[in-house]
Amino acid sequence: MDDMPGVTRDRHYGYAEWIGKFFTVIDTGGYVTGSDDKFESEIRKQVELALEECTAVVFMVDCRDGLTGYDKEFANIIRRSKKPVFIAANKADTPEKSMLASEFYELGMGEIFPMSAENGSGSGELLDALVKTFASEGVEDPDAGIPKIAILGRPNVGKSSFLNMLLGRERSIVTDEAGTTRDAIHSRYKMYGNDFILIDTAGIRKKSKVHNDIEFYSVLRSLRALEECDVCIFVVDATRGLESQDINLISLAQKQSKGMVIMVNKWDLVEKDDKTSDKMKKDMLEKMAPIDYVPIIFASVLEKKRIFQVIEKAVKVFENKTKKVPTSELNDAMLPEIVHYPPPSLKGKMIQIKYVTQVGAKSPSFAFFCNLPQYIQESYTRFLENRLREKFDFEGVPIRLFFRKK
Repeated sequence: MDDMPGVTRDRHYGYAEWIGKFFTVIDTGGYVTGSDDKFESEIRKQVELALEECTAVVFMVDCRDGLTGYDKEFANIIRRSKKPVFIAANKADTPEKSMLASEFYELGMGEIFPMSAENGSGSGELLDALVKTFASEGVEDPDAGIPKIAILGRPNVGKSSFLNMLLGRERSIVTDEAGTTRDAIHSRYKMYGNDFILIDTAGIRKKSKVHNDIEFYSVLRSLRALEECDVCIFVVDATRGLESQDINLISLAQKQSKGMVIMVNKWDLVEKDDKTSDKMKKDMLEKMAPIDYVPIIFASVLEKKRIFQVIEKAVKVFENKTKKVPTSELNDAMLPEIVHYPPPSLKGKMIQIKYVTQVGAKSPSFAFFCNLPQYIQESYTRFLENRLREKFDFEGVPIRLFFRKK
C-alpha cells in the first residue's frame, strides 16, 4: 500500500471470512479511462477480467473527493457486468465526513456504505450485506495442500510472459519496461490431472540498484514467494547468461531445500551452432558449483519453444522432492556401494556403515547409521549423495545426509 496512484497493477487474490462465510477477495488497480499511459490501459484489462470472474462488486469511492467523472464512467462499466454492487464510500472517518457519502446516491446503484479502511468503521455493515449474496459457505483455504511453483529471476527476463503463455491468458501485465510486475501473482494451473499454483514474481536485482520503496517491497514479496514455494523456476536471459544475482537466488533456494529448474529464455536471440547450448550449460554449472543437479532448459517464450518442457520438468522435480524410498530398497542399493567403496579410515579407526533410512523432512533426507559418525569426511558424503542421485533420480532437488551413531 502506498499513497502514489498506480501502485497496484495486477489482480491480487486473498481469502477472507465473515460470520462463518469464506470467500475470495480480488484487489485490482485503479480504473482510469482516456489515458495514454501503457500501464493504465493494461490495468483496465485486469479490472475487466476481475469483473468477469467475480460474484459481487465492492465499488470503492472517496468521500473527500466526492463524485467524480471517473466514478460515473466506472459505474457504467460495472452496470454492464450485471453483478450485485456495494458502494463503499471510503475515508468517512468522522460522522461529518459520513454525511458526504450521500452524494454517491446520484449513481443510482443502491445503498451507500460510509466506511473507513484506516480504522475499520462501517466495514461490518458492508460485509453483512455483501455475504448475503453468497450462495454457499465457501472453503476456508482453497489453496491448502496444493504444490506451489514460483517463477523467479532478474527484471525483464520474461517471467510474466512465460506465465501468461502457460495459462493462455493475460494473468500478469507485460511491457518492455523492467519492473512492470510489482507483486507475487498466484494462479491455479492444472497438468496431468493435478492442480498447482504458479507464482509470478517481481524481478530481483542487487540492493544497491533498488531506489524506491515500491521496488523494495516488491523484492521482499518475491523473496517471500521463494520461501513459501515447493519448486523454483529460475528464468535467465540467454543474451546475458547466468549473473551473480541469479546465483545468489539459486544458493538461497538450495539452503531452503527448494526444488529447482533453470529456464534459459530468449534462446531465439542467441546466434548458435550445435555446440552453443552445451557450452553455455557447462559455463552455468561451473558458476553454480557445487550445485550441479539443477536441470537447465533452453526455451523461447516468444517463439513458444520448449516452454511446456519447463513446467513438465518442474512437476517432475516436485515429484522427486516428495519421493519416499522404502528402507529395504535404499539398503539393497546403497550397502553394496558402501562395501565396494567403504569410508576411508581416520586416525587408524575403521568406519562401518550398517544401514540407511530416509527421514521425514521438507526435502529428501537420509540417515546413515555407523559406529563413528564424527569421522565421516566431506568427500565421502559427496560420494554417497552422488550414488543416491544415480540410483533414485533426485534431479533438481537438494539432498541432505546425516550420520548417526549405531
